[in-house]
Amino acid sequence: MNPARPQAAAPASTAMLRRVAFASTIGTAAEYYDFFVYGTAAVLVFGQKFFPAADPLIGTLAAFATYAVGFLARPLGGIVFGHFGDRVGRKKALIVTILIVGLGTFAIGLLPDYQSIGIWAPIALIVIRVLQGFGVGGEQAGAVLLTAEYAPPARRGFFASLVQLGAPAGFLIPSGLFALLSATLTQAQLLDWGWRIPFLASALLVAVGLYIRLRTEESPIFATIQQTKAVASRPVVEVVRQFGPTIVKGVGAKLIEACAFAMYTMIVLAYGKAHGIAQSMLLETVIVAVALELVTIPLAGALSDRIGRRPTFIAGALLHVALVVPFFMAIDSGNRAAIQLVMILAISVGHSLCYAPQAALFPELFPARVRCSGIALIWQIGSLLGSGVLGLLAVKLIQATHGNSLALILYVAVLGIVSAASLFALPETAPRRRGGDLHDWSGGEPVEGRTPAQAFPSSSSSSVAQH
Repeated sequence: MNPARPQAAAPASTAMLRRVAFASTIGTAAEYYDFFVYGTAAVLVFGQKFFPAADPLIGTLAAFATYAVGFLARPLGGIVFGHFGDRVGRKKALIVTILIVGLGTFAIGLLPDYQSIGIWAPIALIVIRVLQGFGVGGEQAGAVLLTAEYAPPARRGFFASLVQLGAPAGFLIPSGLFALLSATLTQAQLLDWGWRIPFLASALLVAVGLYIRLRTEESPIFATIQQTKAVASRPVVEVVRQFGPTIVKGVGAKLIEACAFAMYTMIVLAYGKAHGIAQSMLLETVIVAVALELVTIPLAGALSDRIGRRPTFIAGALLHVALVVPFFMAIDSGNRAAIQLVMILAISVGHSLCYAPQAALFPELFPARVRCSGIALIWQIGSLLGSGVLGLLAVKLIQATHGNSLALILYVAVLGIVSAASLFALPETAPRRRGGDLHDWSGGEPVEGRTPAQAFPSSSSSSVAQH
């Protein structure tokens, strides 16, 4: 062994790996709980409670504008907590972010509405959304990274994809609650006090997630970085300077996944509302499709270990392009069976094929010392453009075109093609397909058999070397 090379971090025990994966999944579920409880309430309630207007669609548009504001704060949160995660530790960053996100969701459940305090109601809602977006910006990158750094390389795609189960879990709980409340309460009761229950219930999920995270250990790879004093002094600056092209391609890859899930789980409610489609039927279909993802996401993660991250991800992106026209045709027709079939295919298969492999792909694109910052930038900028912009743009397009779907079809199709092209330009990172990792995962620099410059290539040379 090269004496200059530090000892690689000891393999994590199976028990600790499971604990870390569960802790990360619970935290991600809490984060997505916020994401979807607000998105659902924006369609069903908030337009009337916080943004009253003569035209109900105007109120919905204003509610989604506030939804988009949360995304604007995510890149800043990603930068801050990416820096924090690379400098201080993945675990500590995750403890702070889950508190920010969870307390914000709980606070929304206590907010007086427009009728009670006037303009201060939407202002308070916007402030809370900005703070939540800031926290979420660091949550997603840190959660997948902590699990990925514990996982064995040959099965990293599978174990990292388990963290992604937090998205369907975080969607199912508030959606189920809203479906139950809609079925048991009158519309007046739902608008008066019933809508607050899902927001207040978030406290339980946050408490469980925080308890489990406090009992996990720091990533062994980060511990090695600290021991060898290889911590980057300015990780965000360093990763942008040396991996700028990779970040741009990663953002492009992220677009279709961020867009599609928002489209099929939230925008569909606004579109269906404009076309007189029963909200209950759409919610029930979405719940079934997302529930199936609890099975298909781990399968897609395991598939990415076998055939590669890129082929799995590209297949999902192109499937979304192929399904977008049938999806809107089904909604326009009002045919229940057609709507259910296309939505289940798009969410359970298409989204899983995109969502599962990115949990391992994005961490594998960067060296350990700047990995958290690199993932955070890709994840949050991609989410802002693919989902945050869509949340505002989609409802505006529905309003401006009087329910015509052409603009939304083009939006999804273009993002799908951009994502597929970006993925094709990225390197394959699955260790079983490459015959090893793209970057060092021991936490030590330099890597044996490579010079320091090769281990941490400049952006100008890395794109060539990676292919």
